[in-house]
Amino acid sequence: MKYFTSSLFKRIVKKLDFQKQEEIKRAISELVAFFDSGLKSEGMGLKRLRENIWEIRASRSDRILFNFEKDEIHFLVVSGHDEIRRYLKEV
Repeated sequence: MKYFTSSLFKRIVKKLDFQKQEEIKRAISELVAFFDSGLKSEGMGLKRLRENIWEIRASRSDRILFNFEKDEIHFLVVSGHDEIRRYLKEV
């Protein structure tokens, strides 16, 4: 599996405080472990939103949106639930 981050994703994460950055790293690590082992952690909140767009939970309020195709995952954006909905309308 190959993992990529969009420039938007990088900009958003860079602006977040240390704690939120750590939550994002943890969520991504859990996702990578899931794809490696097939075992899903209970709090991951993996959810399919569209045919190839998925989200995972980084925290109680933040979600990570990613595109999943073949053997590649592209992390698109990290944001709150409402912002994710707005982002999906634009895509």
